[in-house]
Amino acid sequence: MRWRPNRALAATTRGHPVGSGETAVLLRDPNFRPYLVGNMLSTTGTWFQTLAQAILVYRLTHSTFLLGVVGFASYAAVFALAPITGRVADRYDRRTVLVATQLVSTAITGTLCAVTARGSATPGLVIGFAFLLGSANAFATPSLMALAPTLVQPAFLSTALALNSATFNIGRAIGPVLAAVVIGAFGPAWAFGINAFSYLALVAGVCSVHPLIVHKRPDVATRLIDSLRIVLRDRKLVALLYTIMAMNLATDPPITLGPAFMSREYHDATSLAGLLVGAFGLGAVLAAFTIAPRLRGTRVTIMSTLLVTGLGVAAFAVLPSLELGLAGLAVMGFGYLLSNTVATSRLQLDVPPEHRGRIMVLWSLAFLGARPLGSLVDGSLASWAGVRVAAFAMAVPAFAGSAVFFGSGLRARRARPELDAEARAG
Repeated sequence: MRWRPNRALAATTRGHPVGSGETAVLLRDPNFRPYLVGNMLSTTGTWFQTLAQAILVYRLTHSTFLLGVVGFASYAAVFALAPITGRVADRYDRRTVLVATQLVSTAITGTLCAVTARGSATPGLVIGFAFLLGSANAFATPSLMALAPTLVQPAFLSTALALNSATFNIGRAIGPVLAAVVIGAFGPAWAFGINAFSYLALVAGVCSVHPLIVHKRPDVATRLIDSLRIVLRDRKLVALLYTIMAMNLATDPPITLGPAFMSREYHDATSLAGLLVGAFGLGAVLAAFTIAPRLRGTRVTIMSTLLVTGLGVAAFAVLPSLELGLAGLAVMGFGYLLSNTVATSRLQLDVPPEHRGRIMVLWSLAFLGARPLGSLVDGSLASWAGVRVAAFAMAVPAFAGSAVFFGSGLRARRARPELDAEARAG
């Protein structure tokens, strides 16, 4: 696998050094800032939902396996609907798709809020609502990710993609912590209600921006399989998708097993499970606003960030105290943000624009679609061998990916010694 510097990325940033200057420009940009703010608020609300439904099911059943089932239901539609959602993102106005899906999500979450407030929620109902909400998100995600690059000038694309990743992780940092406070004080129904309103923030943000790049619709005959062939012909793109998948498998333990960790290992209230995801998000935010915008997408960079992520989740799995576990999660979040930002940016820049919606479905399958399997494996392993063994198992794909990148780098340098320069640049 030949891993060359990204010429497209270099072209877009030539004469515009990536860093705090570009970040400040984009944060003031009236055509990008509303999208960022709306996305951050919506993502924050999503973590209210994720934590509340996990805590509610665990309180009702005390089953780690059903925690895995909730995670599976939340993301299973990403796989089931992949052939359709990519076509929708490429053939229809992405802002319209986003507004429609967010309004549907508001209705679904508002209904769950009412059911929970009445005391009528059952594990089956929560799992069913998680699947419905996941179906709406399956349509929204490819359009959301494909819309962001069209809102800025090409020279700012790399920084815009880094900021877009940062909004997800700011929400991941503050959402679970705020959710823990709300759930502890008022109960899960309030968390569901807050999430219902958070979707409207993204609606407002999307309605306030206008793409600078004309959305080129592909030929009617273009299918998801055609975009899949584009990826499979390029082993570099396959490696990027694997990186994204490994990253998100590593993030599963504090999300899926958070309530069980707090109750069984740390002997604390299940509502404080948000601290675990919050620590992970804090590490990610730190990475986003320090070195992430400056990283190049080289093999060495991805190898290193995969290793850091794996070490972080492994530390969380084995360290005995809550304080040390939180530190491990912060390290994991730092590595995750760097790796995911670099891999996602290169993926978006290296594919034809007319295929970007469908390619982002493949991104969704790696980013979100890995979660259903990961959640089931996590929950099943936790039921059989304990939550710490399950958490450590989720570090294995990241370690394996880092080892593969390291091995391919050695082979490439033996074949072409000049690639050492690239390794040093990474």
